[in-house]
Amino acid sequence: MRLTKGFIPTLKEDPSGAEVISHRIMLKGGMVRLLAAGVYSYLPFLWRCLLKAQQIIREEMDAIGGQEFLFPALNPLDLWDETGRNADFGDDVFRLKDRKGRGMLLAPTHEEVVGDIARNEIRSYRDMPQIWYQIQTKFRDEPRPRSGLLRSRQFIMKDSYTLDSSWEGLDRGYDLHAVAYRRIFARCGLKFFEAGASSGLMGGTGSQEFLVESQAGEDRAVVCDNCSYVMNLEVARTSWKVAPGTESELEEVHTPDQRTIEDVSSFLNIEPQRLVKSLLFMTSEDEPVMFLVPGSHDLNEGLAMKVVGGAVRPAEPEEVLGIMGAQTGYVGPVGAPDDLRVIADKSLEGLLDGATGANRDDYHVVHMNLERDVKVSEYVDLRIVKEGEECIECGSPVRIITAIEMGHIFKLGTKYSESLGATFQDEQGEEKPIVMGSYGIGLERIAAAAMEQGADEDGICWPASIAPYHIHLLPVNTSDERLVETADELYKELQAEGLEVLYDDRNVQAGTKFKDADMLGLPLRINVGVRGYEKGVAEAVHRSTRETVEVPFDEVVQYARNAIDEEIAGYEKCADEIAQG
Repeated sequence: MRLTKGFIPTLKEDPSGAEVISHRIMLKGGMVRLLAAGVYSYLPFLWRCLLKAQQIIREEMDAIGGQEFLFPALNPLDLWDETGRNADFGDDVFRLKDRKGRGMLLAPTHEEVVGDIARNEIRSYRDMPQIWYQIQTKFRDEPRPRSGLLRSRQFIMKDSYTLDSSWEGLDRGYDLHAVAYRRIFARCGLKFFEAGASSGLMGGTGSQEFLVESQAGEDRAVVCDNCSYVMNLEVARTSWKVAPGTESELEEVHTPDQRTIEDVSSFLNIEPQRLVKSLLFMTSEDEPVMFLVPGSHDLNEGLAMKVVGGAVRPAEPEEVLGIMGAQTGYVGPVGAPDDLRVIADKSLEGLLDGATGANRDDYHVVHMNLERDVKVSEYVDLRIVKEGEECIECGSPVRIITAIEMGHIFKLGTKYSESLGATFQDEQGEEKPIVMGSYGIGLERIAAAAMEQGADEDGICWPASIAPYHIHLLPVNTSDERLVETADELYKELQAEGLEVLYDDRNVQAGTKFKDADMLGLPLRINVGVRGYEKGVAEAVHRSTRETVEVPFDEVVQYARNAIDEEIAGYEKCADEIAQG
C-alpha cells in the first residue's frame, strides 16, 4: 500500500482524552475514530491487524474440530427471559422493540441462541460432541465506556460453545479450548498468563481467564511468585485471618456521628480489622442477608453471589432501617432478627473482642465473641484479598497485578440446557440435559494488548504475526529520482515475495517519515537513503530492537523474508511448546 493512496490519518499531537497507551496510539496512528461514546470506526490499518488475529483464531478453532457459525446479533427478549438473563443483565443490555412491539435485544453473548438451536436439532447422544464457534459483533451498554477499545459498547468476539452428553465430555472440550487459547495468544505474540476466575452472570461450575499484564487493564489477579497460584481477585483466597483476641463481656458503647470504619476504629481505639463490617444485602427474591467481613477489607460481591446462588444488591437505606431498626453504619449481627441469614468471612472464624454496629443509631458493641454472640449461618470466603497476605497454597506473600482479560472459558454445565429444555436421549433412552461449555476471546483486546505490551516512547512494536503490514519501505528523499526508482523496484519485489509492504512515498521531510514509522511500529523498516544508495545498500531497521543492518539491494527481499519468517516461526514454536505443557 502506497501511503499517498492509503488512508492512515496520523496526528502530529497526542489526542486529548486518551487514557491508556493503546487508545492514544490508535487515535494518533489513524487506526480508529470515535463515533459515539464507546463506539468506534475501525480504519484500514487496525482492521488488517484484526483480520490476521481472526485468521489465527479460525485456524486453531478448526484444528480442535470447531465449526464456524454466524448467530444473529438481534435476539428476542423472550428467549433471554427463559434463562433469566434478561433480568440478570439489567441495564448492561441494549433493548428495543420491533414495529410489532416485540421486545428485542442486541446480544452481548449467544448461549441462548446456541441452546435454542440445540433443543430443536440435537436428539441423541450420537449427535454429540459438537464445537460451534463464531466471530461476531457484540453489544454491551457500558455505563462508563473508557480506555478506547478495552471497554467499549460495540466489540468483536470469537465465542464458541461445546455440546456434550456427559461431564467428562465437557472436561475434554474445555481442555481442548484451553490448549487452543494458549496457541492463539502465543501465535499473536502476546506474553500472557492464566488465572482461575469467577463465572459471574455466565454461571456454571468453573472458569479460567487468559490475561496480559498491563496497567491499562481492568482485571486484577492475585499471584504467588513462590508457587503456581494465580487467581482473579474476584475469586482469590488467602490464609490470612484476624487474630482471635481475648474474651470479655459484650458492651454497648455510645458512638455519636461515627459511621465509617476509619471514624469508628479511631473512636474506639481498635484495629480496623477487628471492627466487623455488617453489610445488609437483598437477594433477587428480596430476601435479606447479612455479610460480615473485617473492617480492613471490602466485600467481594462475586463471592457473595456465589454463596447465595444468585444476584444480590445492597439494601436501600429504608430497607436497612425497616429490617434492622437502625441506619446504615450502625447495624450489626448481635441481636439481629432470628430469621436473618448471617454469613461471615472465614478470616473472622474464632474472633474474640470484635466490634460492630449495635442496631441502634449512634451505638456500637465491643468485646463481641462471634461464636457466643452471633448466630452465623456459615463461614465462607467473602473478602477481597489484599497484597502481602499469605498464599493459600504455600504461605508466601502474594502480589496483586493489573491485567487485560484476553479470553475466558467457562464450564456452563446444564444451566442453559435445563432452562431452555435442550435435552437428548442417552444410550438407555432417558432424556438428559445437554452439557455445555462457553468460550470467548475479545478481538480488539488482542490488538490493544499488543500495543500496551510492545509500546515504547515512540509508538507501537507490532508482533509480525498480527502486524497490519510486515515492511515499512521508506525512500528518505522523494525528490531524488534514484532513491524513488530503487524504492519502487523494491516495493514490487517485496510484494512479489508475498510480503505486505507499507510504502511511504509521500513528499514530506525524512524526520516526519521516521516519526510516523516509529509510531506505526511495523516489524521491519527498509530505508533507502543517499549514502546507502552510493554504497549499494539499504538500511534494515528492526523496530523492536532498533538494530540497524546494511543490506545490499539485491539481498533486501531475502533478508526481509527471513526476518519476518523467523519472528513468526518463533511464535509458532512458543505455541507448540505451550500446547505441549
